Amino acid sequence: MNWYLKVLKNYAVFSGRARRTEYWMFVLFQIIFAGAAAVLDNLLGLTFSIGETSLPYGYLYLAYGLAMLIPGIAVFVRRLHDVGKSGWFFFIGLIPLIGAIWLLVLACTDSQPGENEYGPNPKEEALVAEEVQQAEV
Repeated sequence: MNWYLKVLKNYAVFSGRARRTEYWMFVLFQIIFAGAAAVLDNLLGLTFSIGETSLPYGYLYLAYGLAMLIPGIAVFVRRLHDVGKSGWFFFIGLIPLIGAIWLLVLACTDSQPGENEYGPNPKEEALVAEEVQQAEV
């Protein structure tokens, strides 16, 4: 949950780097909260209807999705920075199938070691902070 809140605190920050853990924990909580919103839509009868067809989601799901659009893009851009790619690589996803696969590969790739043009490696910073904490104990 702390990773999710960290992304929300950096709501529209497109600079810097995001670890794999930060990105994937955000994705996990996105799935959980979006599913909860869809369930609430169904329980409260807020689902969308098109003619005689009723969709399994509604207004709460839509509001949650719109609210999380900018932080989701921002954390993904920071994730791309972490592997040494420009945020503009986000648009590779517009290429059918191949673009989505390539972005998935980039999202799963380990951090570029050391500092790159987007900032210091957050994984290495966390290890240093952990070592300092253990030394104090």
